[in-house]
Parts: sequence; C-alpha cells; structure tokens
Amino acid sequence: MATSTPRTSSPSEPPGAAGMGSQGYSGRDLARQLTVTVSFIVCIAGSVIGVGVFGGTPIAEAAGGALSADATYLAPASPAFSIWSVIYTGLGAYTIYQWLPSQRASSRQRRLGWLVSASLVLNAAWILSVQAGSVPLSAVVIAALLVVLALIFARYARSRPDSLLGAVVVDGTLGLYLGWVCVAVCANIASALTDGGFDGFGLDPVVWAGIVLAAAAAVGVGLALYGRGRLAPAAALAWGLSWIAVSRVNGELLSTPTAVMAAVAAAVIVVATVGARVAEIRRHQPA
Repeated sequence: MATSTPRTSSPSEPPGAAGMGSQGYSGRDLARQLTVTVSFIVCIAGSVIGVGVFGGTPIAEAAGGALSADATYLAPASPAFSIWSVIYTGLGAYTIYQWLPSQRASSRQRRLGWLVSASLVLNAAWILSVQAGSVPLSAVVIAALLVVLALIFARYARSRPDSLLGAVVVDGTLGLYLGWVCVAVCANIASALTDGGFDGFGLDPVVWAGIVLAAAAAVGVGLALYGRGRLAPAAALAWGLSWIAVSRVNGELLSTPTAVMAAVAAAVIVVATVGARVAEIRRHQPA
C-alpha cells in the first residue's frame, strides 16, 4: 500500500511555501479567519468614529488638541495622516486575501493571523482612548500596538511571499502599518509627556526631538537590515518623518533644527533600505 510523505519546500520554492493551500484546513483556521474579519470591522468602526463621522471628535481635536500637528516638535503635519487610508485599504485587502482557498491553511497566515487581529483591536482601542481624552492611556496602547507589529514583522520578514499579490497585500500592508506606527509612537509619547507637564529635565525640547529622531532613524536602519531592504516600512517611516519636517517649518510650532533632523533621519532610512535591497538582489544573482 502506498504511503504519503509530508510535503516540503523544494529549492525552487520560496521559503514558507510548503503547506500552502487548503490541505489540513481545520476549525482553528476558520476561527482565525473569522477573528481577523471581525477585528477588521471593529477597527474600521473605530476609525470612522475617530474622524468624527458619528459625532466623535476628530483625533487632532480630541484630548484638548494634545495630538494636533502643533502640539509637540514631533507631531507630523495633518496631511501625513492620509496614509491611514492606504493602510486601511490594505488591511481590508488582507482580510479578504486570507479567505482565499490558497491561503486559508497557509502556514504564513497561521503565523500572522492572530497577531494581525490583535493589532486591529489595539488600533480601535487607541482611537477610543483618545476619544476618551486619556493621552497617557493612548500612549500605552499605541506602544503595545508597535510591539505586536514588530512581532508580525519578525515573523514574515524572514520568508518570501508566495506570490506578487501576497507581497503587496501582506508584506506591503503590514510594512506600511509598522513604519507609520513607529512615527506615531514617537508623536504620541511626546504628546503624553507634554500633556503631563514633563519638563525634559531642563533640556531644550529641540534636543529631545533630536534624540527621538535619531532613535527613529536607528529603528529604520534596523528594519532595513533585518528585512533585507523591504521597502514598505521605510516608505512609511520616511513619509512620517518628512511631514514632521514640514510641520516644523510651516506650522505654528516652528523649529528649523528639528525640521532638518527629521529630514536627515528620513534620508538615512531611505539610503539604508536601498543599500540593503541592492545587497539582497546581488546576493541572489548567479556568481
């Protein structure tokens, strides 16, 4: 009698391709898919409330304006937040994508799905905490969101997607999500500290802004190296940092040094990512 052997990835397959498709589909997979879907609905409902559609106060005006574009030196200009439209669209596409027959029992989706669901719930919780006027709580929530997104990145960055669609919908969306939240964490924590009366231990706010921007640049370089030049996190980070620069030269809270440091941080991340990307391409070229 013939026996079957477990399927493993052949050298021609991308890492993580084994186990794709519906083979081994279980109730746990269905629960994961449903949880992601419900979490996305909750996230979208929260975002609609966050922009004031159902009577809620827009985020920039909530909590006494603590998160407005001129609240701190690290607050991006208002147009920066348009990236959420791209991220939410991508998350909607991801929610649909994970239901495809080729993905429902995918080992990659099994590693990512529950964490993506957690990120969506935390996203909604962040909006509600801001609407409640609790800036310190919002800082804690968005820090937790960053941790979850970092774990997601660590899980998908070491394997290649199984298709171009997967590269865009999964890696692209989650990378933008991570990169933007890195910027948002800096702005949110700065707002929480300012709102709480933190005096910076006597240091000039511009100095603190420079320290944080240097840390953001270091994180961006780290993501570029670990992710071997993945573009989406760098694009979102550079986008957010660039709008911090714009806000410091065109807003009410002017600071040319902060604008220059933000622009330099964005440039460093872009250069590091392009360099890592080129190195990765060369690594896969025949000798």
